[in-house]
Formats: sequence, structure tokens, C-alpha cells
Amino acid sequence: MIAESRLRRVGVVLAGGVGQRVGLNTPKQLLKIAGKTILEHTLDVFDGHPEIDEVVVLMAPGFVFEAEELVRRNGYTKVRGVLEGGASRTETTWRALSALGEQECDVLLHDAVRPLIEPRIISECVAALERYEAVEVAIPSSDTIVVAAPGPRGDIIRDIPDRSRLRRGQTPQCFRLSVIRAAYERALADPEFPSLPTTDDCGVVLRYLPDVPIYIVPGSEHNMKVTHPVDVFIADKLFQLAENTAPALDEEAYRAGLEGRTLVVFGGSYGIGADIVALARGYGASVHSFSRSQNGVRVEDVAAVEDALARVYAETGRIDYVVNTAGVLHMGKLGESGQHTIEETIGVNYLGPVNIARASVKYLIETRGHLLLYTSSSYTRGRADYSLYSSTKAAVVNLTQALADEWACQGVRVNCVNPERTATPMRLRAFGDEPAGTLLSPAAVAHTSLDVLLSRLTGQVVDVRLSR
Repeated sequence: MIAESRLRRVGVVLAGGVGQRVGLNTPKQLLKIAGKTILEHTLDVFDGHPEIDEVVVLMAPGFVFEAEELVRRNGYTKVRGVLEGGASRTETTWRALSALGEQECDVLLHDAVRPLIEPRIISECVAALERYEAVEVAIPSSDTIVVAAPGPRGDIIRDIPDRSRLRRGQTPQCFRLSVIRAAYERALADPEFPSLPTTDDCGVVLRYLPDVPIYIVPGSEHNMKVTHPVDVFIADKLFQLAENTAPALDEEAYRAGLEGRTLVVFGGSYGIGADIVALARGYGASVHSFSRSQNGVRVEDVAAVEDALARVYAETGRIDYVVNTAGVLHMGKLGESGQHTIEETIGVNYLGPVNIARASVKYLIETRGHLLLYTSSSYTRGRADYSLYSSTKAAVVNLTQALADEWACQGVRVNCVNPERTATPMRLRAFGDEPAGTLLSPAAVAHTSLDVLLSRLTGQVVDVRLSR
């Protein structure tokens, strides 16, 4: 509920582009990166931000239905409508402002194709709007900017502005509704406006309401705009390297999400898996644990995996969550590794997740459930002396993102937990004793795992870091 002492805050996600510079026939905001469309990544941040009250989406003409389906599928609770955008950015923005009604509010206008927007930036914009009526997000220019002029054989440099005073504008651009609406009313009444070089909303305020100061909130290099083909690649890598987190839940939320549900854990006999088993049972879940040492279930054996899941389903009539913590870590150079070591590493660390995914999806479709896999920080870069381990963990990340994409329409979520170095028996065997306080506890990873299972996340690599 919005406190009477403050204005409501509306995030307007401008998704009216068609992706011509990316080389697409469909809007670039519907391009999938890291398991989700760009639009979904952006909406995740705004819909999940505690200081945003409402969200309005302006979608490219002809694609409103697709955007509405994404809103429905993700269960966004703050999106109050998806409207058709106009033929230009100006027209799209004006349609959004017109749809917000006469009641004063704070408006945060954000490009949908900036999916890496940080919640911190939104919070700082909201705070700035308590003191200013117009706010821009910008970062210093790391490049020298030159002013070009026509020369006899091409452009020549006419001026080099002082770089310390230059900023690169980003979004959101934020305003009191009455201010930005008044600026656009004046702009649209100006016959010269269509030919002016103004391309953003702060530019409109600066030109038509010059007495309104525009405050600058520091942006982020990661808050990039996906415009060109190379941007798609960069954004995908940034998502892969980002430290994603799941909202930490309280005791009541754990019990509400787990009581009466069925959880299957592969690799549940020790380490992280054993702690997940114990925690989930404590919150009322029906937990079924399988492992090689506990009951002879090897994840690389597809028949054994299928049989284990079938037995659980026959007993409980449902499977809500499937977790795979099974893994092996063999140290040594690849050229010196025996065939058994190679086959076991690939079988357990990669074929295991594949087998579990294939066997569990039919059950998870029924419950709109969740598959949770595990990777390692080594997935971002191959490491000497455990090349097989790091490469299989990289494969699990790609598998997670691909399955999240494949199963999204069926309501099945897939995520991957990436723990920092953890005090598990597997690590002890590989590295021996390590200094106390330098390793995560399996219980901490297990708690985060439950947070992820009960979240709306999908296609994400969720980091668990040691508090320092």
C-alpha cells in the first residue's frame, strides 16, 4: 500500500523498437539472452523493486500480445498494462504519459533494451525525485569526444571538449509527471520539434522547461543498451558473469513453499545435498534422497534416474522440485588422466544433469516445478589441473540457460547455483585441509538453494559468496 505522504512511483518500460540495427525482423527486446527475453530481464528488475508501485509497458506495434503473454507467464504483479507504442520514441513516450492519468506521480522512463539495470540505480533515482523534478542517469565518458566538421576530403576535427565535463546518458530518465507532460505539450506544439536533434526525455525538458534543474544519478557501465549485434554477445556474457541473487526468505516463507511439496535430491547423502535434505524436511517437505553411496543410484545411469523418479511419483503423486548436487572432482592434467577418470567426470558432472532433466521434466510440468543444478566458479574460465571439471561445469551453465528457454512455456523453472569454495567432502579429498574461515559452509549454500527453489527466477546462475 502506498503511503499517503508520498507519490506513487511508476516504472515505464519503453519497448517500442523493432531491432533493425541488430538485424532482426522482430523487436530486439524479445531476443533471448541468458535464458530469458531482454524484456523479461528488464521487467524482473522493475516488477521486483520494492520502491516501484506500478509498471507500464509500451510495446512495439503488432507485438502487444507477445508482451502480455510474457507478463502472464512470469506472474508480474505490478504491470498494470501493456500498451502499443508509436512510430517514434517521442510518440511512444507521449502515449505512456497520456495513459498515466491526471493524478501526480513519479515516472521512471526506461529503455527495455537496457536489461542490466541495477536496483541500486532505481533506488537512487527514487531518492533524487524527492528533491528534484527531473533526474538523468549518466556515467563519465571514458573516451575522448571530438566535434567533427566537413572538410575538403571528409570530416575533420573542429573541437575537443573537456572530457571531465562530459557524461554518457543512460536510463531511466525520471520526472514528476506534471513536469515531463508539460515539456512534451510544449514540444508537440512546436512545429520545429520534429527536426531537432533532441533524442531523449531530459533533452525535451532541458529545451522547453530550461528553469527545471536536471539532477544526475551515477549510472553503471553494465547498464548498456542492446543496439548492435555485438551488444547481444556482450550482454549475454555480462549476465553470465553477474552475481545474481535470490531474495532471502524467512521461516514462514520456507514453510509455505515446502510444506506438502515433494522434493527429490540427487547426491543427497553428504555435503550440500544432505543439508538441503535436512532443511527441506524441517519445513514439511516430502524429501527423497538418492545417491551412489546411499541407495546405489548413479546419476550417469539414465535407467536408475528414471526409476528413482517414477518410484517417488508413485508414492507421492507429485514432484515439485528436483535438485542435483552430485559431482566428482578429479585433479590432474588431462594428458595424464585415465579413461575411467574422463568417463566418470563427464558422466557424473554433465550426463547426470542431462539424464535428470530429461527424466524429471514430465513431472515438473504437472506442478510447474523447478529443476536446480550446480556449477562452480571455474565455469567462467578453464583451470589448469582440472580442465575436465571446469569444462563440465561450464556445460551445466549452458544447459541451465537452454532448458529455462525450452521449458518456459510449460511453466518449469531451471536455475543453477554457483557456490564459492565450499567445505564439502569432495573438496577435502581434492585439496586437503584449508584454513578455517576461507570456505562456505554447506548449510549456507543449502539455504540459498531453497531461496532459489522458491523464487520466480529461471535461467539464472545464482552466486553464493562467503561474507567477509
